[in-house]
Amino acid sequence: MMLILGSFVVVALLGQNVEVSAKDSCAFPTYTFSNNSKDWNHMKKSCVELVEKQVQVELHASMTYLAMGAHFSQDTYNRPGFAKLFFEAATEEREHATKLLKYLSMRGQLTKDLGDIIQKIDPLKEFWQSGVSALEDALSLEVHVTRTIKHIIKICDEEPNDYHFVDYLTTEFLDEQHRGQRDLAGKLTTLGKMKNGPQKELAEFLFDKKLLNGEV
Repeated sequence: MMLILGSFVVVALLGQNVEVSAKDSCAFPTYTFSNNSKDWNHMKKSCVELVEKQVQVELHASMTYLAMGAHFSQDTYNRPGFAKLFFEAATEEREHATKLLKYLSMRGQLTKDLGDIIQKIDPLKEFWQSGVSALEDALSLEVHVTRTIKHIIKICDEEPNDYHFVDYLTTEFLDEQHRGQRDLAGKLTTLGKMKNGPQKELAEFLFDKKLLNGEV
């Protein structure tokens, strides 16, 4: 009976376009019939612009990893394990860019042509002296990407707070970034120890085999 009565009260309120005061509703947002449909895609302009820039950052990282993979695939270097690692990293970074574009689309903010978002993308480097130098550059690149993501989170966390986007970046991107940095740091440590061991002349060759077999 109470449920039915409550329903009639709600209908009556809606029909009369009555607002409940903030005091009565514990400051819960009140509702009046208005053209709210225009606000469905609201997202802070500064956040949108930073996401568009982050797409470029992710694609730069992808191209750099692609260059790394190609470098270690050359017959004059022939390190298939390193090539596999970096080709996979290139795919991951490209997927990150795709995720960001899809998010903008979901929020109704993918309003520019792709050519206006993605500028000319070149790898940041195309030659590496050794596997160690490539891993060091990869770790440095990941640290840079992490910093740009944290900057976006900081800006979008300010008023008006975009709770959903901040949570999305934290769970979908930031967690993976920290794990990736730890993985690269561990690989650098392992290779460094091997290069200082009894088989130091074969260290990079043996480490490459471990990479190829997923042992490190």
